[in-house]
Amino acid sequence: MTRTLLNPPQLHDPTGYGYSHVAAAPGEPVFVAGQYASDPTGAVVSADFATQVEQSFANLRTALAAAGLGVEDVVRLGTYVVGHDHERLETVLAALHRVWGDSLPAQTLVGVAALALPEMLFEVDAVAVRAVPAAETSAPQVPAGPR
Repeated sequence: MTRTLLNPPQLHDPTGYGYSHVAAAPGEPVFVAGQYASDPTGAVVSADFATQVEQSFANLRTALAAAGLGVEDVVRLGTYVVGHDHERLETVLAALHRVWGDSLPAQTLVGVAALALPEMLFEVDAVAVRAVPAAETSAPQVPAGPR
């Protein structure tokens, strides 16, 4: 799938902050629910914020793989940070760059008071795009003939 990332020169360069202003891709949208630092039973794996961020992104990769997709197919992220501060922002930014390098999807980062479980400190949701085979995207051919 070809993803187009845009950072218009009239807007600040957001890549240092872990996102692109615009991400677009042709195809079928795939929505991934919020992933947190859970093990297969749903328990939070650690109280450490950095560990939670890494596990959340690992779980995102697992969810994407189940749909036949990878991180390169992600066009939008929502990230949610309990107790947002500069140190936690730096932790999230480092993880984003490890996962996406400089090809960062569009993102909204939200500082929140709490998430669904009291132990959760970080959550990420995503929108990815699955390429649709050309045969499925072209208009049906109508045979020429008398009308």
